[in-house]
Amino acid sequence: MSRHRNIRAMDYDEEYDEYFNNSYGQSVEEEFCISPGTEAQFMYNRRGNTSRDNNIGRYTRCDSESVEEVDEPVEDNLVSEHGVNANGTHNLSEEVNGLKQATKESKSDERSEMPHFEMEADFKDNHCVHNCKTSHFFITLTATYRKNLKRKKLYSRSQANQAAVDNKGKKPQDISAITDSFGRFAFGVQSDGGLQMSTKNADSLLKKPEVTPIKLSPPSKNRKPSPNRTPVPSTQPRKQPKADVNQMLLEQYRTERAQQKPLLNMVVIGHVDAGKSTLMGHLLYRLQYVKKKEMHRYETDAKNMGKASFLYAWILDETAEERSRGITMDIAQSQFETANRCVTLLDAPGHKDFIPNMITGAAQADVALLVIDATKGEFEAGFDSGGQTQEHTLLVRSLGVNQLGVVINKLDNVNWNQNRYDEIVRKLQTFLKQVGFKEDAVTFVPCSGLTGENLTSKSQVKELTDWYSGPCLLDVIDAFKPPDRLIEKPFRLCISDVFKGMGSGISVSGRVEAGGVQASQKLVVMPVAEQCTVKAICVNFSAEENRGVNSAFAGDQVTITLTGCDPNNITIGSMLCDALNPSPVTSVIEARIVVFHNIEVPLTKGFPVALHYKCLSESAVLTKLISQLNKSTGEVVKRKPRFLAKNSSAEVQITINRPICVELYQDYKELGRFMLRSKGATIAAGMITKIL
Repeated sequence: MSRHRNIRAMDYDEEYDEYFNNSYGQSVEEEFCISPGTEAQFMYNRRGNTSRDNNIGRYTRCDSESVEEVDEPVEDNLVSEHGVNANGTHNLSEEVNGLKQATKESKSDERSEMPHFEMEADFKDNHCVHNCKTSHFFITLTATYRKNLKRKKLYSRSQANQAAVDNKGKKPQDISAITDSFGRFAFGVQSDGGLQMSTKNADSLLKKPEVTPIKLSPPSKNRKPSPNRTPVPSTQPRKQPKADVNQMLLEQYRTERAQQKPLLNMVVIGHVDAGKSTLMGHLLYRLQYVKKKEMHRYETDAKNMGKASFLYAWILDETAEERSRGITMDIAQSQFETANRCVTLLDAPGHKDFIPNMITGAAQADVALLVIDATKGEFEAGFDSGGQTQEHTLLVRSLGVNQLGVVINKLDNVNWNQNRYDEIVRKLQTFLKQVGFKEDAVTFVPCSGLTGENLTSKSQVKELTDWYSGPCLLDVIDAFKPPDRLIEKPFRLCISDVFKGMGSGISVSGRVEAGGVQASQKLVVMPVAEQCTVKAICVNFSAEENRGVNSAFAGDQVTITLTGCDPNNITIGSMLCDALNPSPVTSVIEARIVVFHNIEVPLTKGFPVALHYKCLSESAVLTKLISQLNKSTGEVVKRKPRFLAKNSSAEVQITINRPICVELYQDYKELGRFMLRSKGATIAAGMITKIL
């Protein structure tokens, strides 16, 4: 304790003058090191008389019970607590009686939360009252009362004593500071030093000596604003109801898209080595979507690897593995425009090992291009001998594609032979009709992907123009009809890719299946029910061309940046949904399926399959064979069949390995279809009829 002074042995009069008189009891090094309550005990002036200071402390002593702040002014109650003569001055005797009566009533009322003052009996003695300066007393009383209301609690007895002692020896406070804070009163000071309160209705105050206790209540959230108060306009925009947001998006779609070219999502399918990537790469180069400098680099790299004929294919096959193996392994995406269409290109792999990736691309397509290799023996290998031509065609038709362009590629290898062209067309027309394509929805076009003949303009080769006068490939694409979009449905997007962008948040990509989305909209990721907020939207994967784009609609291929969510809960195959209308989640469905002709054994109860739904692939089991249907009319042929043979149709129950997001076919046609595969082959296609 060497750093503290010996307080008991000090001469207070000599040691502490002026400044130190206000800081008695504190340490030397630190200016504030003790509590205000302890400080108040040592702030007496030992040379003065402390009896009246103690009386003032008792007069201002109040309960330590905390009270709530009220909104209505309560200064009228302060007037009613003190008696006022007819001339506007205080009658202290009447004031004492009124205050004591108010104290008794407030103590008896258990519901009252208003603090009361405990008055001492010797307050009746006028000598004691007039010995203390009345103006100091009422100034201290008023200040203490205002602090209680403002800080929502009453001072303790020691704090009140401190306030009384602090005023001792100081000059009287300017009374105008108090009168300005109470708008209903006018305080004045008499010539003898007494406090005078003048009011317009002094007589009415004398008739009400009782104090009406005030019951404090918490502020109401639904409290109406005062009619005299001018409302302050809010700086935050008002949140619109969900119906207004959907209606606004619908009007925006009709306004913006009416002036733009219709959007088409086109998938390119066919047997491996049919020349799909070369054909579409050369088309992009002819349309000037690939710069000459880039094309020169592709040509040089292809020659160095001994694959000079792959230079156009490398426009779409960007990975090193695809270029080294010479095949497409994943969906390649690009965009181009025709005279009347805006096309999103999806180049699907043709190898049988990558059929799941091809299903992912076909599930996002509106139309399709089937590429055929016209070389002798190559067409037969892809069509007759278990190639991918038939399987790809079955898949796209089962997934809802009803417009098809058939490209007879590499016809220059047979010197543009018309007989070879007619032979291929004749076989394909019969097969496509069996699959379900209408004759007027299928267009055949001969061309060469490597030389570029009949791609963007009609060919000038005499061997071809002698017998063909039809459209070029670009005209066939431009003639495709855009499908109807589900703009009025709740928002749905099946996530096909998840990655971390340059900024904050997580980026997801996919095709908007239904509805619309805008920036700052609240969404939910199903089936994990992860809530998120749209930060940014990029349509068709081109950030430079989509600056300022803040909305996307059904049919758009988009990249959406999400914030406020856990990236670990967002996976490929999840469904990004409207927050108020999420997609249903289930692991058991009833569906109507069509069994293909390539199954090795009949389908029975408990048959394991792989269910492909949009970008998702899950293990599943046929748990029940409900009925066998007529393939043409859909009527029930047999109840509870024991097995399902090839080329048959049936209604079955499927149990999926884990819960997924699905939609009924009658509500969302694009989201109501799925495929069943087993042992590397597609065995059936189905439509969801019931969610269990």
